[in-house]
Amino acid sequence: MVNAIPARTWQQVVWRRTRRVLSSRIVNALAEPHGVDRYLGLINPLWSVDEVRALVVAVSRRTADTTTLTLRPNANWRGAEAGQHVRLSVEIDGVTRTRCFSLANSADRRDGTLEITAKVNPAGTVSRWLREHAKPGLVVGLSQAGGGFALPDRPGEHVLLISGGSGITPVMSIARTLLARGHPGRISFLHYARRPEDVVYRAELADMARAHPHFALALSFTRRPGRGQFDGRFDAVHVRALAPDYQNALTYACGPAPLLADVGAMWTGEGLAERLRIERFALAPAPSATAEQTAGELRFTRSGITAPADGRTLLEQAESAGLRPEHGCRMGICHTCSSVKSSGAVRDVRSGAVSTEPDERIQLCVMAPVGDVDIAI
Repeated sequence: MVNAIPARTWQQVVWRRTRRVLSSRIVNALAEPHGVDRYLGLINPLWSVDEVRALVVAVSRRTADTTTLTLRPNANWRGAEAGQHVRLSVEIDGVTRTRCFSLANSADRRDGTLEITAKVNPAGTVSRWLREHAKPGLVVGLSQAGGGFALPDRPGEHVLLISGGSGITPVMSIARTLLARGHPGRISFLHYARRPEDVVYRAELADMARAHPHFALALSFTRRPGRGQFDGRFDAVHVRALAPDYQNALTYACGPAPLLADVGAMWTGEGLAERLRIERFALAPAPSATAEQTAGELRFTRSGITAPADGRTLLEQAESAGLRPEHGCRMGICHTCSSVKSSGAVRDVRSGAVSTEPDERIQLCVMAPVGDVDIAI
């Protein structure tokens, strides 16, 4: 008797064979000048030889300043580990905009869909557009998942999750994944927000705590004292009260820079840095530049524009000069703003390290010029 092959497996086999045909040189030559994907998109906007595209199947706005999207990716999606992020692209007024978002879904979600929650940035383009216009049926572009803020196969007996504001999304992915996998150990979840109504997943977290005796939840509100288990901003007292054995836990932290600085200082001061994983949504404070490092001239060689260097990142200075280079995360994650530095030295604002290599591809959002710099934008 021949065992039946699941429909999903047949679809994958057919798609792999179809991709080999569509990506052949002959087919691509016949599809010039637009390429195969252009014609596939006319038939079905989700179809692509190798790009990941996703259909928005549900939209919810659980708080006043967030938009949660449920996405169904096409067959090019290779999966993600809990805690990782993707680059999401959407066309706004004829221009493709790309931003990084952490995945919030369990890595083992049975229906194969993904979830992101975007907090609205008043000065942001993508998050505001999603808040105002996203609806089921929208097709967006996705990168493959990336990032080292990921759950290992064997996380250990105790996992401690600390988050603030929109930093809840990747740790929510980790919590959901642990519970879906029947993690036998303990999970401690400490979250900071201004008010109870600002916590995107408040109801689900409460359900988790009720349903799983080994899941300990504590919320702390900075503007609603008495409404949570704790009050105010991060404090070592909160950690010790929620998880007295936190020294033995594998800890994940994500949120605003001050929160991460305080968590990092506590763990480093106690010699626990190797047990802490941090995910940042903004650049950490940069080492101060010297006067010599902020002096010089920038030459944007493709546009023919020159400008005096002032110590800010190349992306910021290019924008001040009237240029509009492609960019995404603005913190060195997505590599959308990568450009070639033909000559000169640049300083990594995250570490202070200086590079002088010619014809070097660099990230504009995390590099500042040191003296005269020629950059191909």
